[in-house]
Amino acid sequence: MGRWVLHVDLDQFIAAVEVLRHPELRGRPVVVGGDGDPTKRGVVSTASYEAREYGVHSGLPLRTAARRCPDAVFLPVDRELYESVSERVMATLRGLGVVVEVLGWDEAFLAVGDDPEAMARDIRDRVRAATGLECTVGIGENKLQAKLATGFGKPAGVFRLTGETWFEVLGDRPTDALWGIGAKTAKRLRGLGIATVGDLATADPDALAREIGPTTGPWLVRLAQGLDGSPVSDAPYVPRSCGRETTFQHDLDDWEDVRREVVRLARRVAGDAAADGRNVARVVVKVRYVPFTTRTHGRTPAAPSREPARIEEAALAALDLFTGRRPVRLLGVRAEFTR
Repeated sequence: MGRWVLHVDLDQFIAAVEVLRHPELRGRPVVVGGDGDPTKRGVVSTASYEAREYGVHSGLPLRTAARRCPDAVFLPVDRELYESVSERVMATLRGLGVVVEVLGWDEAFLAVGDDPEAMARDIRDRVRAATGLECTVGIGENKLQAKLATGFGKPAGVFRLTGETWFEVLGDRPTDALWGIGAKTAKRLRGLGIATVGDLATADPDALAREIGPTTGPWLVRLAQGLDGSPVSDAPYVPRSCGRETTFQHDLDDWEDVRREVVRLARRVAGDAAADGRNVARVVVKVRYVPFTTRTHGRTPAAPSREPARIEEAALAALDLFTGRRPVRLLGVRAEFTR
């Protein structure tokens, strides 16, 4: 294991790949999502920096993106293309002879030795030469620090964040600036009088254990202190879940139709689980009501299984937990695998 951890993050990856394919779009606002038709329902997968200046971001409804940036070019998602480009990037990183932990299409951790800045610059040059893409590299003493450092280096830069500079950079920022803390947890912490990373770093772990949980509470304090003992590992990634979802172009008003769609999705998920040879320990159903409110509920089968009937049964049991019978614009079913 190297002394330093690098986090390599490809800048606006999907949009950048599309611009490479369509050079005439360089410098224009580009939005990728759904089938590329902003008059249909769907969400933004990614947006170029030019589109982000108009408030367009991942997860935003395509129709909203079109209103915010009417001059944007909308393109459909092309998973096969992004996967092939990502494979070239990761092969380039592995060619450096260091441990590489792939996080997804567009990011990875590397364990490196001395002079991490020189390695970071070399990585940027190699990725650019191999693919034409730009990347940002964050440097840290652990994965947490490297991951957060990347955000300060964008776009196409290099930034080092260590224990020595941790509080100078992050101490006054809100707790959801940390990797692993979302809006809900940040709101809960604010209710406890903990507003910033510095506040959380000096909080009493035992008090947070009582308020938030015996594992999560102390972990949050360590997170705010910039501590992370997880190693960079090149072990093959094993998915913990699989899922399917559908956005409907016309609202589902009849909940008998909702039930039929959940059954259809559950059967597809069961097929995915069987193809992977994985048993399902929990089934989660996602419902997005009109206009854009999302709720989830999950149920655990009597025993882990990959049988379609058992997964379908758990999905319908989870659906029964939804008390609202309002019109639905999106449904999803996710199967969580046994470890």
